[in-house]
Amino acid sequence: MVSSIVESVVAGLAKESYMKDGDYIGDDGMLCCGKCHTRKEREIDFLGMGKRKVAIMCRCEADALEARKERERKEEEMHSIRRARISSMMDETFQTATFDNFRKNSGNEKHLSIAQNYCKEFKKMYENNQGLLFYGTVGTGKSYTAACIANYLLEHSTSVVMTSFVRILQEMQGFDREREEAFTNRLNSVRLLIIDDLGAERSTDYALEKVYGIIDNRYRAKKPIILTTNLTLSQMQAASDIRYERIYDRVFEMCYPLEFKGISWRKREAAQRYEETKRLLEG
Repeated sequence: MVSSIVESVVAGLAKESYMKDGDYIGDDGMLCCGKCHTRKEREIDFLGMGKRKVAIMCRCEADALEARKERERKEEEMHSIRRARISSMMDETFQTATFDNFRKNSGNEKHLSIAQNYCKEFKKMYENNQGLLFYGTVGTGKSYTAACIANYLLEHSTSVVMTSFVRILQEMQGFDREREEAFTNRLNSVRLLIIDDLGAERSTDYALEKVYGIIDNRYRAKKPIILTTNLTLSQMQAASDIRYERIYDRVFEMCYPLEFKGISWRKREAAQRYEETKRLLEG
């Protein structure tokens, strides 16, 4: 009898701990939520000692828990995206480049379509180690289009690094072997590596060896790379220097080439700035 009294007291205290204002006992003797009117407890067989009432979540508590988990998931996703952006090495100039603010004209609609399709099919592109080569004259949108791809994938929690060989070589100056290995491993660890301005690096044996090594590492790891260059396709195909030839052979093996041509956006914007400044200063 004493045992049953103790159990009754314990059960009562437990119920008080999860019973809120407005809650009530239903016709079946179970505690119900005063808001959603669903059960807050149920009976279970307790170790062969008969049935016991245990607390459960009512519908509104379960919904609140699910909403909290979703908020936490989204917060973690945003933290992950921010961390990925910090690690992306992307120049501030390109951090706002998106497909939404891509300035379309009759000459670049194909570029936009291919870039968007690359993102849409990135899982297959990754599995097939399929990269892109954006080539053509200065200022025609190669880097901007590559940055649109980078930012889209970063927003979808895909690891991307976007940098240039010039910056890579500057970073690696003075590195000992251990630091250089850690740096190149970082470049090789991301799902997509984007390197701007192939061909702008110095033509020293050291520089070209590092350029080849980075591209070849991606090839051997079966991971895609996107490259931009101001060189023409014929210049790359006609390279007679064995140092360049092996670089470009790897590039053609890994990357789908897309030519960018037309009026330079940079020259167009410079002309617009000139005219605007002239109007303001000279009236």
